[in-house]
Amino acid sequence: MPQYTTPPVYPDLKSAAVLVTGGANGIGAATVRSFQAQGARVFFCDLDVSAGKALAKRLRERAHFSRVDLRQEHEVSTWVRDVARWGERTREPSSPKTGSIRVLVNNAANDPRIPLQGHTIEQWDELFARNLRSMFLMARETVPYMSPGASIINLASITFHIAPAQMSAYVATKGGVLGFTRSLAREVGPLGIRVNAVSPGWVMTERQLRDYVTPAVKRLIRRSQCMPALIQPDEIASVILFLASNTSASITGQEILADRGWAYS
Repeated sequence: MPQYTTPPVYPDLKSAAVLVTGGANGIGAATVRSFQAQGARVFFCDLDVSAGKALAKRLRERAHFSRVDLRQEHEVSTWVRDVARWGERTREPSSPKTGSIRVLVNNAANDPRIPLQGHTIEQWDELFARNLRSMFLMARETVPYMSPGASIINLASITFHIAPAQMSAYVATKGGVLGFTRSLAREVGPLGIRVNAVSPGWVMTERQLRDYVTPAVKRLIRRSQCMPALIQPDEIASVILFLASNTSASITGQEILADRGWAYS
C-alpha cells in the first residue's frame, strides 16, 4: 500500500502569516510543522505551555507560540491583534498592502467520552465554549485582517457521521462546526475569503494512542475504513495545506472527509 509522502510545495504559502489553534500536540502540531516547512510564518496557541514552547524551540524560525485560552474573548482578540500588528511591522516594503493574516486553522478541541446520565450542564457548556464558540471568536477577530485569497479551515470530525455513543456533546459541537463553516463561507465569500472544514477519521495522535487506541480499537478501525492503514497526523495536515493554498481556490463551504472511507463504507 502506498505510504504517506511529503506534500508538494505551495509557493503562495511562503512567508504567509498562519494562525493555528491547539497547535502544541497531535494534528495541530503536525499542521504547525507542515506550514513552517512551506516557509510560512506560523503563530500557534495552546494551553499546553510546555509542549508549545518545546515545539517552537525545535522549529526555531517562523514558528511562534503563545498561551491563549480560547474560551476568553479578550485573550483571543489580543492574540489576533498582536499577530496582525506584527505582520504589518515585518512586511517587505515592496509587498502589496493586503491583509496581514493569510490562513486561520481552527483546530483546538476536546473529545471527552461522557455518558448522557452523567453529563452535567457545566460540562456541556464547557465543551461548546472550547470546541465551537472558540471558532466563532477566532473567525470574528481574524477576518478583518484578511484579504482576498485568505482561507479559514475548521476542524470537524468523522464522529458527526458515525455518531459514536457517549460523545453526544462532542458530536453536537462538530455538527455546529459544519453549519458554521457553510454559513461563514457564504458571508465572507464576497470578501474573497474561503471557509472549509476537514473531518478527520480516527487519527493516531499521541493522546489517542495513549488513552483510547487499544488492539481491539485498531481492529475496529481497519474493519470500518475502506483502506485499512491507520491515519497519521501529517496526513491531515496535508489536507489542511491544500485547502490553505491557492491550489484549492475554487473550493469553499465544503467538508472534506479525511477518514480512509469510514463514513462512506
